[in-house]
Amino acid sequence: MTAQEPQLHLLSAVELGGLLRTRTVSAREVLASHLDQVERLNAAVNAVVTLTAERALETARHLDERMVRDGPVGVLHGIPVAHKDLVETRGVRTTYGSPLYANHVPDFDAAVVERMASAGAVSIGKTNTPEFGAGSQTFNPVFGPTRNPYDHRKTAGGSSGGAAAALATGMVALADGSDMGGSLRNPASFCNVVGFRPTAGLVSKWPTKSGWSALDVTGPMARSVEDAALLLSAIVGDDPRLPQALPVSGETFAPPLSSDVSNVRVAWSRDLGGVPVSREVTAVLERSGRSAMAQLGWHLDELDVDFSGADEAFRTWRAWYQALSLGELHRHHREQIKADLVWDIERGLRVTGEDLARAEVLRGDLYARVQALMSEYDILALPATQVPPFSVELAWVTEIEGVPQETYLDWMRSAYYVTVTGLPAVSVPCGFTDDGLPVGLQLVGRPRGDRRLLELAHAFELAAGASARRPPM
Repeated sequence: MTAQEPQLHLLSAVELGGLLRTRTVSAREVLASHLDQVERLNAAVNAVVTLTAERALETARHLDERMVRDGPVGVLHGIPVAHKDLVETRGVRTTYGSPLYANHVPDFDAAVVERMASAGAVSIGKTNTPEFGAGSQTFNPVFGPTRNPYDHRKTAGGSSGGAAAALATGMVALADGSDMGGSLRNPASFCNVVGFRPTAGLVSKWPTKSGWSALDVTGPMARSVEDAALLLSAIVGDDPRLPQALPVSGETFAPPLSSDVSNVRVAWSRDLGGVPVSREVTAVLERSGRSAMAQLGWHLDELDVDFSGADEAFRTWRAWYQALSLGELHRHHREQIKADLVWDIERGLRVTGEDLARAEVLRGDLYARVQALMSEYDILALPATQVPPFSVELAWVTEIEGVPQETYLDWMRSAYYVTVTGLPAVSVPCGFTDDGLPVGLQLVGRPRGDRRLLELAHAFELAAGASARRPPM
């Protein structure tokens, strides 16, 4: 397979898995192709911020020996991956994008790292993230910004921006991400990859201070929906360290994904009931999204979905979460935390029991309305982001179609409104603006309908064809 080695980084994780299991290629050959991409391209996009090449080579060597002796370790045997720099990795620097943790080396692995390793994945290191994952633009004082592979003048999004850029450029085949306000979906849309936000509890988010919270989740990122399903199959499952963990078998999500996508009813919303959306984004979704769904024979109803209460509920619970997670750090190191995050933490410190009670009622009412809607429709189709990729020099979007965006959260409503519903959601490549910038479509599934959502997203992805377009490399 020597002649194929330079192209291994272009193959899907599912394809690589087949070649590895039949010993057509070795884990070391697959790793070498991906590490070559890191060497060639990472300086331009700044996606991988801590590279563990020697450790990865040792892991690949061990897996090749194990393959000869015992067969594959698991469903990710020999597949190169990377972990978000919010995720603890034993013996590997984990900075959380903060100067306060610039030299922090954990002595344990987070649950998602444990599970990916147990499934045979080969980690090449850590991907960039904004400071403590706050904001959908990946930059921090430790490593600087991550740039969009399709236009280095633009952002890759966030907070899983490093993961999305690493996937788009072929540095890794799979990556983990996390999502509260859109951190899986936003960078996936900006980088023309897939970001899947699963139902809370499917994937362990240990360690966490918010074990009961359903806002923040861990999930898979990949270049295709089927690859995302493969990674999801490796990382789901019970975890007694967390009260909400669901005892679901990985086989529930394993590829291949069903091709039975007939008689699908879609609730189509251009603006989630009134949030500002860039005309560039709307044009791509209307042109490419509608065309792909029509090609599949899906029935579309354009609706004004009622997301009232989502904004207040999300902001209240998010502020509370930031105070819970970072309040102690804020108390002692306020001047070393970015201003937007300080604002969020201090809002959380002022949250009252009455505020939380009102937020809980609002999200309960929203869930009831959306659940009733989903009894009539198979999926919701919405913008994944309200704008296309913007300047990497801009901290956050301050205006959309003439509407001011007053905080670093405002421009992410298309993602975080969906967060509040608790429904599974995915950003799927949909098309490109006239300037060649990616735009993703957000598909939202029924309660706990993660498998079916993956199947429908897979069908849409194939019909749209946008995921086949790679960045100039």
